[in-house]
Amino acid sequence: MITTKKVVSKADYKAFVKFPFDIYKDSKYWVPPIISQELATFDTKKNPIFNDAEATLFLAYKDNKIVGRIAAIINWLEVKDQNIKKMRFGWFDFIDDQDVSKALLEEVYNIGKANSLVYTEGPVGFSNLDKVGVITEGFDTVGNMITWYNHPYYVNHYKAHGFSVEKKYSENRFPFENVKPEFFYKAQELIKRRYQLTALDLKKTSEVMPYVDQMFDLFNDSYASLSSFVAITDIQKEYFKKKFISFINPEYIKFVLDKDKKLVAFAVVMPRFASALKQMNGKLFPLGFLKLLKAKKESKDVMFYLIGVHPDYQNKGVHAVIFNEYYNTFTEKGIQTCYRTPELEDNEAIHKIWKHFDPEVYIRRCTFKKELH
Repeated sequence: MITTKKVVSKADYKAFVKFPFDIYKDSKYWVPPIISQELATFDTKKNPIFNDAEATLFLAYKDNKIVGRIAAIINWLEVKDQNIKKMRFGWFDFIDDQDVSKALLEEVYNIGKANSLVYTEGPVGFSNLDKVGVITEGFDTVGNMITWYNHPYYVNHYKAHGFSVEKKYSENRFPFENVKPEFFYKAQELIKRRYQLTALDLKKTSEVMPYVDQMFDLFNDSYASLSSFVAITDIQKEYFKKKFISFINPEYIKFVLDKDKKLVAFAVVMPRFASALKQMNGKLFPLGFLKLLKAKKESKDVMFYLIGVHPDYQNKGVHAVIFNEYYNTFTEKGIQTCYRTPELEDNEAIHKIWKHFDPEVYIRRCTFKKELH
């Protein structure tokens, strides 16, 4: 018999966060999250997303053993301001027993119906900066810290429970040697002169911080047209500053300013921490933090996390300026492989940006949707 339990106590939250460590313990490809960070994500006192969203977490039990988990999420900015009647769910993991996955999904359906929501979609997080999608291809590839990994049987469960594919995503990679400066060097010089643009060469985190608020504003402007986009609020900006900026080498953050010193484009690249995270096995202390610092300094693989261009400057070649800056930085650092985070397959604009580098799709993933009747 399968039973579900709402997560309430500290012990429950720890059990919720640690459950994947059980079902993926023999996986060569799963990358463990940092346990303390996962706990902070669900802490209503620490994560400002809870000013505009709510999450109810559930654990599933069979024979007194935890066999699954799910987070049922409502983003009220999305529901009320955008009139998108969506019940979100994420952090959805389970053993290969359809009674388990069904019992957890029933909890999501019940909350959605109680709040007069029309459909449910997942796996997704609270916002566009969270993890997204279930893997459909590429199970034999090591993941990274900002995506979920899953067993192949997950897809069968979604289909068995009446879900259909909603959004498709792809993850790409390419060797740095594919990046040829002749594709962008002359163009970026011309573009900088034509539009009076300046690229900042940042060496210290303290040099980055004065522009971070502008960066998040520009993120909101440049991604607003994408499906299911939910803007980042001012209080969330402060949270993300503390959560992400310290993980990022300042030289991996690129800003492009106009003649009035206003930010018109940005890009954020992170070292690929997968190997260090696997060694840490979820623990920052006593040695995990040092492993992260070592990877931050020495990793020869990088991950393009975000790129944003102001709508007034899109389709004007500003990406050439950004790529030129990264070419110089990556050459100096001896970077070998560039990875990209999940991108919507129907986002033609982003695919055109990367085409010159001959990228390889190595993971495909999707979200699933079901009407709530």
